[in-house]
Amino acid sequence: MANAVAHQVYIGVGSNVGDRKDNFFEALARLEKLPDTRIIKESSLYESEPLGDSKNWYVNGVIEIETKFKPDMLLTKFKNIERAMGRKKVKKRWGARIIDLDILLYDAQVVKKKNLRIPHPEMAHRKFVLVPLSEIAPQVIHPELGVTISELLISAKDEKKVHLYHS
Repeated sequence: MANAVAHQVYIGVGSNVGDRKDNFFEALARLEKLPDTRIIKESSLYESEPLGDSKNWYVNGVIEIETKFKPDMLLTKFKNIERAMGRKKVKKRWGARIIDLDILLYDAQVVKKKNLRIPHPEMAHRKFVLVPLSEIAPQVIHPELGVTISELLISAKDEKKVHLYHS
């Protein structure tokens, strides 16, 4: 790993179970402990209306990290952090989550595997991702759509509410 190149990765972080803000910051603390990984930027925290039939609003944010992990290994590390924090496998899509870590962008790569899609396939349609992402990376280009994150946010048709989180 010592000679590996550092990659620029944007991560969506969300929680809608328990102390959502504490869960968010615990996940960041765990991410910072990963070898050859460091947090570069953090967005503000936002509260967003849940998808599906979950009743609890989410606390969401986006961070930019630099890491030497390849996408598959980074996903494995994220799943380990989620499990260590008490996340259970849910059968329901968009169910309640103590923590959710999603790779949104990884350099300008496009990855299409069964268990991993980069850029995140839903991000271009989700204001709860685009609002914090545009705060820290407005001019980053979506590698498949060829437009900036700011442009995606302007054109997003997501009707779900997203606002700054005040604890």
